[in-house]
Amino acid sequence: MIALGPSANLPPHMLLELFVSRFSFTSALVLGLAVAACDRGAPEAAQESSASPASIGEIDRGAAGSPIPAVTVEDPAGETLDLPGDLGGPVLLNLWATWCAPCVKEMPLLDELQGDYQGRLRVITVSQDLQGAEKVEPFFAANSFAWLEPWMDPANELGFGIGGGMMPTTVLFGSDGREIWRVQGDYDWSSAEARAAIDAAIAE
Repeated sequence: MIALGPSANLPPHMLLELFVSRFSFTSALVLGLAVAACDRGAPEAAQESSASPASIGEIDRGAAGSPIPAVTVEDPAGETLDLPGDLGGPVLLNLWATWCAPCVKEMPLLDELQGDYQGRLRVITVSQDLQGAEKVEPFFAANSFAWLEPWMDPANELGFGIGGGMMPTTVLFGSDGREIWRVQGDYDWSSAEARAAIDAAIAE
């Protein structure tokens, strides 16, 4: 077998093969990065041009018992919420972003859910938009939610702490700050299934 020397010494037909091979690898790498842009932690430009898969979520108890990440989130006015210190009871924690179509679809359902469970369950929606209040404040103003509060996590600390890499991700935590179950993807929070699962969890 003859060892290949520097590309400059290769005959023209082998140079062409080498170029095609490198081009294919580079194309695959670029495609992979584009797909990864749907995940949390992607650059803002990529976030705005992409959306999480519109998959139908299911209740998953695989991470039950995991503690809520110790993260402080804030609202556009600068008020802060310390997790898990300020829970005060069961919490349904939702990670979302303004660029994520399934997330936006869920927000009115989560707002209604908070109204129905007022005093028994706290629904906390935390934006993962990298531009923070610049994106979140106009979104909340346009939608006039009755119950939801515009908490933000522009550094995506909660996203990395909870894991999964998909939005929306919604996790139910008990009063002890430990996960009961989670849903990744689009979910109907007004459904009988959702309400039954929540009722069973907060009754424990």
